[in-house]
Amino acid sequence: MVLPIKKEDMPINDIPGTHKQPVAYSILDLAIVSQGNTIKQTLNNSLALAKAAEAEGYTRYWLAEHHNSDNIGSSATSLLIGYVAENTTTIRVGSGGIMLPNHSPLIIAEQFGTLAHLYPNRIDLGLGRAPGTDSQTAQAIRSDFMKAAHSFPREISKIQEYFSVENKQATVRAPVAEGTEVPLYILGSSTDSAHLAAKLGLPYAFASHFASTHLFNALRIYRDEFRPSQHLQQPYTIVGINAYVADTDAEAQQQFTSLIRMFVALLTGGAKEALQPPTEMTEELEGMWQHPVVQQMLKYSFVGSKQTVKKQLQAFLAETRADELITASTMYTPEDRIKSARLFGEIMREINEAG
Repeated sequence: MVLPIKKEDMPINDIPGTHKQPVAYSILDLAIVSQGNTIKQTLNNSLALAKAAEAEGYTRYWLAEHHNSDNIGSSATSLLIGYVAENTTTIRVGSGGIMLPNHSPLIIAEQFGTLAHLYPNRIDLGLGRAPGTDSQTAQAIRSDFMKAAHSFPREISKIQEYFSVENKQATVRAPVAEGTEVPLYILGSSTDSAHLAAKLGLPYAFASHFASTHLFNALRIYRDEFRPSQHLQQPYTIVGINAYVADTDAEAQQQFTSLIRMFVALLTGGAKEALQPPTEMTEELEGMWQHPVVQQMLKYSFVGSKQTVKKQLQAFLAETRADELITASTMYTPEDRIKSARLFGEIMREINEAG
């Protein structure tokens, strides 16, 4: 069900026909609350998914910050990161991301510095500039949100200062963060973030699982403008996709109907209700899926059996040259989600082994 990538969407630079380097694969989680589930059950389900991902060789498990929504349980992102990290062993755990304009850089440095001491070499700090909510809630979180959003590059510099050993001589410090070497990632859904990540020499994660329009332009800008830094010598790209893998195409499409209905409700101003159970892919749902706005938002959705998704992914990796894929899968039952993650892991290992 993924749309073919048009030639005009591709970068100007030549793209190899196959992806030669092993590609890392990870999970992005919003802790979506399914109808009939409590928040506690939802968070426990997130942990179960993280454990399954760890067993399947996933690189990282990121949680996304959102607010004022009945169907999202990841609003206290730092706390949930600690919960997942405490109950796993090797998988990296982090934010995808912390919406920095909502927070004081000092507090974020203290939180993630603390996490780094508790779970050494396992904590990631992905940073975005969007509010992760509506404008009224953004104002309630931080009255000067718009000023902070415009100061995003400077706020990142503050975070870096608080993490640096050299900051021990400063008047304002985050001692728990100094020298912990928590890696920073710049998140984005537009080309602005690509320029910034390249300038800072930081890894770049693009939210193409819901914002597909600027993916190829952003990747091109980031790679062309990248400046090596003490953190990263070569560009590193993480590309977001939706992944729904099941035993058959029909089964995967059925699971995908929950996401279609959620996005339609979002676009039409519907209630932020709990995730609805899947149904058959009816003509009405197919029509919703074919709507241009929905198609554009969910363009990079890989839905089907292992065979179907593997073929789609091979083409996508050849065209994007992504170093890593991070998957979102808003499914109604935790069992389906875990099964999809397992099958996706099998696909990625097969692709990497084939070279």
